[in-house]
Amino acid sequence: MYLRNKNSHDMVEILDVEVLLDPFKSRVAGRYHAGEEMQEPTMFKKLELVFLSGEALPRCWLDPHYGDAPGF
Repeated sequence: MYLRNKNSHDMVEILDVEVLLDPFKSRVAGRYHAGEEMQEPTMFKKLELVFLSGEALPRCWLDPHYGDAPGF
């Protein structure tokens, strides 16, 4: 899966999609896709990533309390 770093606008290949979907994990392993050589894997903050279209990631991927009932 590819996302975009919203600060640098560089494309990022996500190496572990399951971690991306886990709201209890705030960082995900990936690598930039720039130039001809494969980049080294690095950790990215999920809050700094967006879809290639520029749309934000779903809140249920970011907030572990997303499904909590109000008032609890």
